[in-house]
Amino acid sequence: MSLNVIILRNLKKNIKNYYLYVFALVFGVALYFSFVTLKYDPSLDVMEGTIKGGAAIGASSVLLIAIVAIFLLYANTIFIKRRSKEIGLFQLIGLTKGRIFKLLSAENLILYFGSMVLGILAGFAGSRLILMILFKILDIEVAAKLRFSIEALQQTVIVFAAIYVLIMLMNYMFIKGQSILSLFRVNSTAEERVRKMPIREIIMGVLGIAFILGGYYISTQLFGGKFVDMAELMAAMIAILALVIIGTYLFYKGSVSFVFNLIRKRKKGYLSINEVLSLSSIMFRMKSNALLLTIITTVSALAIGLLSLSYISYYSAEAQARESSPQDFGYVNPEVKEQFTAALDQAGIKYEELYIPVFYTSVDAAQVMGKTVYQKDEDKQIHTAVISDSSLGNVDVKPGETRLMGLSGALKNFMPMKETGELGFWTAEGKVPMKLNGITSEAVMPYRFGGGSGVFVVDEADYQKLVKVSYPSSQKNVPTEYYGLNLKDRGQMKQAYEIYTAQESTGDKDHALRLTSFSQYEFEINQRTSMGMIMFIVGFLGLTFLITSGCILYFKQMDEGEEEKGGYTILRKLGFTQGDLLRGIQFKQLFNFGIPLIVGLFHSYFAVKSGWFLFGTEMLTPTVIVMVLYTVLYSIFGLLSVVYYKRVIRESL
Repeated sequence: MSLNVIILRNLKKNIKNYYLYVFALVFGVALYFSFVTLKYDPSLDVMEGTIKGGAAIGASSVLLIAIVAIFLLYANTIFIKRRSKEIGLFQLIGLTKGRIFKLLSAENLILYFGSMVLGILAGFAGSRLILMILFKILDIEVAAKLRFSIEALQQTVIVFAAIYVLIMLMNYMFIKGQSILSLFRVNSTAEERVRKMPIREIIMGVLGIAFILGGYYISTQLFGGKFVDMAELMAAMIAILALVIIGTYLFYKGSVSFVFNLIRKRKKGYLSINEVLSLSSIMFRMKSNALLLTIITTVSALAIGLLSLSYISYYSAEAQARESSPQDFGYVNPEVKEQFTAALDQAGIKYEELYIPVFYTSVDAAQVMGKTVYQKDEDKQIHTAVISDSSLGNVDVKPGETRLMGLSGALKNFMPMKETGELGFWTAEGKVPMKLNGITSEAVMPYRFGGGSGVFVVDEADYQKLVKVSYPSSQKNVPTEYYGLNLKDRGQMKQAYEIYTAQESTGDKDHALRLTSFSQYEFEINQRTSMGMIMFIVGFLGLTFLITSGCILYFKQMDEGEEEKGGYTILRKLGFTQGDLLRGIQFKQLFNFGIPLIVGLFHSYFAVKSGWFLFGTEMLTPTVIVMVLYTVLYSIFGLLSVVYYKRVIRESL
């Protein structure tokens, strides 16, 4: 029999075991090719003034290479070990290690590059769909065209050819370093089944849960005023990271076995067939896979957390635009404002105008402000704008009182304040006492006037008194009046914005027009574009990792299924039906895939909860949507593993 015949027969024989590997390889190549195709797509040049699409995608493609390469190398390790007995048999019949390596290399060459060709074709076909999704996220009205990029093809071939060389090097080192006897023992495993758990594992189990809970607790206190300087804040972040990662490892190494052992003890050893096939197996399997599961859980939590935060920012774009510029358009320079309103009148666009005079001062807030990260207790000053309630019309403040309006959600956590208490407004004649009576996040002026700390609204009479005695130096180089414009028909927003941008493009460049004019619509567009691109890239990388990690867990289940096939044969001979065994397998896969998923979801939830307010105004809805999608996609691999076990059970007798 020639070597070519052996190669073809082996390929045909093993294709049923390689189908998911082929799928993952095709999927990885398709993702990478379509992703790199976007980098060279000229239609991304429409995103001027934001993150450059090509540059962002190019940088992210490096991470994509790392994820795919690690997965393919790991998958190859699993499959080469599964074929160790076959390699040993080849040596027994007289084939040298060199010829065996050539046989495997030729087989991998057909499989690998055949899959790569399919992946490139799939990536080309899907590149237009991916571009359409990106344009939909960014709200860009440009036609997505199907383009075949020679540069992307060259880059894809080079990258995956390099990965193939690494795989062949790994196979060569494996074959070279194994003796015939060791090849027949590679897959043999010895599980130490003891009736009593060692004290060491009990301690690890308790510590694992304690470390994770400790990391969660510190994360809830991170921006709550408990850590009052940057050194403490950094130390707390490092502690959270260390506790959660170490705790996760100990959780898989000891906590799972500890909890399941307690369940088994409560049943006094009388376990049903479902519990034998699920609990008993998990107790021993997770300890040996602790490091792998820790990596998968940590990176899953990172992917879910980053995607949630970027989606929170994208989801909150409209609300943040209202915080940044509460009126549709705003101006500091009255001449520029007049030019804009004249253009609106000419276009027949109706609007309402708001005029707000303003002055700046420092406010002593020591009596109402709690612990802050960046201010000492003896220096709790807020330097911000002060306006009159008569300028707003719908706000009424009593004499001697003040209201803080427009305090951003992020600053609330860094600068916690009581809603009532005594304040002191610093003037040229000393400190004027005022009583704080209410704090609201509703913005009344653009972000520039308050810097996120809001503006103080006072009674008209108090405003006039404070203006007369304010520090003259505090009013230099700052706007002292503001003009806000709200359209009566927001359906004319795009038309009005075109007039606004045309005015900016023809204005005096040395006048720094963007610092003296504000557009709520422009801020929303910029926010959606920049965060939409980040969300797209993070989602792309997260999907790649989801597929690869799901495949890795599936490959591990394939290995376990082959090892446990003899046990299923015995159980079938004892009278258990396929349905009995399959129910136990379903419980087992629920734990195998469910435990890493649930732990990863908890990690990401507490990570997002600790600092979501820095990214937007709404946490729950975006985070839940991301977690549900991730769970659904992840569960597919659990279902595939059940289908595989069903075949193993059927073939066991």
